Amino acid sequence: MRQPIMLIALSVLGGCASPLPPVDPQQAWVDLYTMTPGRMLMADRLDGQRLEDGRYFQVTPGKHELVVRFDYEVYSGGLSMNPTERTCYLTVRFNNFEAGQRYRLEARAPAMQPQVYLYGADREVLVDRPSDIFCIP
Repeated sequence: MRQPIMLIALSVLGGCASPLPPVDPQQAWVDLYTMTPGRMLMADRLDGQRLEDGRYFQVTPGKHELVVRFDYEVYSGGLSMNPTERTCYLTVRFNNFEAGQRYRLEARAPAMQPQVYLYGADREVLVDRPSDIFCIP
């Protein structure tokens, strides 16, 4: 009985470690980063469509709406010093994605409020605030 369960567990973990697909030079690539270890940032939706692989966005040139899921810890203070996890969905709209370019989308939560930045290849800030924020406490 243990062998089938172990095989299923290993196959699921293997899917998480699969290599990224090759970069398509006809599209733009968006890498995802968080500024603090232990926080999670995943691609969720592209132009309203749920993505199968949340590690990146690969988009055609032009205008797109990117939705990312950002999980981070919130400290409530008071008597309880235990953090609680907060999940937020941040929407970024950008009109000028260019084919063959790499972009970087960074999320952080200073003062427990989520922020997102979209950077171009030269680290210039293209978007410095989410269009929409939806958080689950």
